[in-house]
Amino acid sequence: AMNLIDKTPKVDRRSFLQSTGAAALVVTSTAVMCPTESWALEAKNLKPETVRTLIKMSRDIYPHDRLADKYYATAVKGMDDKSTEGAPLKKQLEDGVAALDAAAKKAHGVGFADVGWEHQRVALLRAIEKDGFFQAVRGDLVVSLYNQKELWPIFGYEGESASKGGYIKRGFDDIDWL
Repeated sequence: AMNLIDKTPKVDRRSFLQSTGAAALVVTSTAVMCPTESWALEAKNLKPETVRTLIKMSRDIYPHDRLADKYYATAVKGMDDKSTEGAPLKKQLEDGVAALDAAAKKAHGVGFADVGWEHQRVALLRAIEKDGFFQAVRGDLVVSLYNQKELWPIFGYEGESASKGGYIKRGFDDIDWL
């Protein structure tokens, strides 16, 4: 009898990269750094641990394998800039991250950013998706992540077209498969 061996991968690329810590974020007393991508983000108003968690949370809310963590960090930097002393946003983000970390520690023994599997982090986020904290982060990310011009070519967006004569004369009807 012939023994057949199943050689299909048991782990997809995303799970492998996440489990190996391919883009580990390192927290210092004032910054979050990513040695594998050579960038750092100085936390001005939020705790660096909060910024690290928000970056991880941002990737889980809007997951794009093609995007480096630096783009998520840029989006979170805007939240840090708006979180000045006494601003309601600062308290909301710090308290929200603290609650999310507490839920992660209860369920998995580590803070949210250190939970190793995406599906476990997403389950934690689903549990709070109606909360003001989650909605504030999600709502801010829609603009702060996708309005980065460096990302537009990755998604195939050419930018506004009014200054170039509009969409009608710039490929609006280029569909050749209809």
